[in-house]
Amino acid sequence: MTETRPALSVVVHGPDVQGLLGPCLDALAGQLPEDAELIVAAVGTTARDTAGHHLSGVPRTTLLTLPAGTEPATARAAGAHRATGTWLWCLTATDRPLPGALSALRTRLAELSDEVDVVLGDHVRSTWRGPGTSGVDTGRLARFGRRDRPLDEHGNLLRVTPLLANRVLRTAFHHTHEKHLTDADPMYAARAALVLARRIAGTEHALADVRQLRRESLPPVPAERRYELIDAYERLQELMREHGTAAAPRAVLYDLMATETLRVVSREGLPDAVAREFFRRASAAAVRWKPPGHRRPPGREGVRRGLLEQDAYTKYRAFQELSHGRRALRSAVRTGRGKAGRKLLDLHYQRALKTPLDPELAVFSAYWDRGVACNPAAIAAKLAELAPHIRPVWVVSRATEPLLPPGTEHVVPGTRRYAEVMARAAYLVNNVNFPGAVVKRPGAIHLQTHHGTPLKKMGLDQIDHPTASRGLDFDALLSRVDKWDYSVSANSHSTRMWEHAYPSHYVSLDHGYPRNDVYHRATAADVRAVRARLGIAPGRRALLYAPTHRDYEARWTPRLDFAALAERLGEDTVLLVRGHYFYGGAASPLAGLCRTGRIVDVSAYDPVEELALAADALITDYSSIMFDYANLDRPIVSYADDWETYATTRGVYFDLTTEPPGHVARTQDELTEILVTGAWRDRESAAARDSFRRRFCEFDDGRAAERVVRRVFLGEPEEALPPVLPLESRTVAPTPEEADAHGHA
Repeated sequence: MTETRPALSVVVHGPDVQGLLGPCLDALAGQLPEDAELIVAAVGTTARDTAGHHLSGVPRTTLLTLPAGTEPATARAAGAHRATGTWLWCLTATDRPLPGALSALRTRLAELSDEVDVVLGDHVRSTWRGPGTSGVDTGRLARFGRRDRPLDEHGNLLRVTPLLANRVLRTAFHHTHEKHLTDADPMYAARAALVLARRIAGTEHALADVRQLRRESLPPVPAERRYELIDAYERLQELMREHGTAAAPRAVLYDLMATETLRVVSREGLPDAVAREFFRRASAAAVRWKPPGHRRPPGREGVRRGLLEQDAYTKYRAFQELSHGRRALRSAVRTGRGKAGRKLLDLHYQRALKTPLDPELAVFSAYWDRGVACNPAAIAAKLAELAPHIRPVWVVSRATEPLLPPGTEHVVPGTRRYAEVMARAAYLVNNVNFPGAVVKRPGAIHLQTHHGTPLKKMGLDQIDHPTASRGLDFDALLSRVDKWDYSVSANSHSTRMWEHAYPSHYVSLDHGYPRNDVYHRATAADVRAVRARLGIAPGRRALLYAPTHRDYEARWTPRLDFAALAERLGEDTVLLVRGHYFYGGAASPLAGLCRTGRIVDVSAYDPVEELALAADALITDYSSIMFDYANLDRPIVSYADDWETYATTRGVYFDLTTEPPGHVARTQDELTEILVTGAWRDRESAAARDSFRRRFCEFDDGRAAERVVRRVFLGEPEEALPPVLPLESRTVAPTPEEADAHGHA
């Protein structure tokens, strides 16, 4: 039996950038017609795994795996080569088909004659803020109408946004002109399709949501690459000449070339030498391809065009400055002097910014200036060992000063010395963001260490969860994120989540969390010492209960009846209860219970890593402590009594109840049953923990701080760093039971 040829082949190609491939494939799978096929040219293992997960069970799909770094045009061509449909629609992994697009497109394609080679549709552009408005090209397409025509009869089709996502090509046509249609420059390929097509048709249905990525989230492109824009336009002009395109479309392309090249000079902030050379090349192209009898537009644009044709770069810059000055004056008159621009930074800070950077000065802060803690503390300790010439200075609040370890060099925000240190430090390290007023100086390195593995939605991913993001200025957040040079990650999950939660161009350090090194380096004596400080007698079982913050609660309200739980667990068990630091100012509800000796309020105890070492098991809800504690390979019980509420209000990246690190309790009775029967450390619990550790303790092997210091502060290349040990080769701190046995040996 002969298999029917598909009417449409949809090709999705590229890497999984900022987690956008999954939504693209879900949208396609949900509306793929029976006479259509889907081909995914996945670049890199992450895209391959994402495609495999989202396309599981979806019929008529083909998955191609291409090496990481494969160029977009190469990936697009690889997917197109596998296409068997009559028509071909290519989308990048960041695009998304709009609802109903495939059905509308399928209907339109069935109406077309065999001479139509290209179908044009509208699109929408979305950003991290959300979907944009449609209608970018609605007017042009409406004027074009439903009657198919060649480009010679409607040259203004060249003004339709030059994307591959808003045009569908006849597959035979694509293969015939593959050299042009798989060009590395997508603008060239999109417009070449119109030049080469026998006839072009339109559809009134918008086809794709084209995600516009933040420029700051993309790899930096050498300024000289902008010369390629002029080359692409000149190649299009040459193609039109060879193809015998009529004068009207050629004049349209000429106007587009002049407008876009002048826009590059005006708005892209190119280095002067590059801008001058770009202008010279654009001038030569403007003269070379100017249509006979072509007239410049009136007004300022006409003046700009004249200066371009004369290659008068200096005069063009002067004209541009004059225009900007007039606009600025009008704006000042409208807004008033007191409202123009943001407030200037402190004068002393401004003066300090003009002094040279101190290459041996590093500023550290943690948890909004709460003291020496977390990943920054672990990095600072390793820095003293490997790079003692670099001087660490901690930023701490006035209230935290008395709690600092003796001899800690520090500054307090708002002081003259703080301004000097912040301005001159070559390294700035934080597990949250520094204030927005902190200037990112050329040559300074900002290291973002984070302070947990994300279960809950973070950054831009909170936009759809107003309870969690109340009062959060996302633009200000992104301006702070743009200062990061490095982002520390403990696992691939975090690396991927940070990519779309904080889209900017920083280097991900997949080195592990430095604060977790202690879990691989602590000795039996260390474990016994911590338990002694906490008053835990040898042989007693210690359970650490560490819940997280709820965005819908103003203060910490215990979700357990600790007295009842302690009574059921018996004299041999002590509960270490740690409230979230967000509630540090609230009175503890545990004061009365602590007198029994079965409950210890450790909310103010630091560092939390010592509490983890002291505990035989962890009880938590959705706190990121579970990811760190899993390094110890000790039992974890999840108390998820309000999971649905938390997941809805805060937003989560995965379902903890189906992918937990151990047993899950939904009520106190269930939790008590798990703890008193020994189920908390049974075989089922161990199997869940093993899977959890492999996923979330991926890079934590005890040498994370060393890798970070060598990479960031000593400038050692990635390949020279100590490799991450596989899970089976790691040594973890002994359990309290093992530590006690070792102490009596």
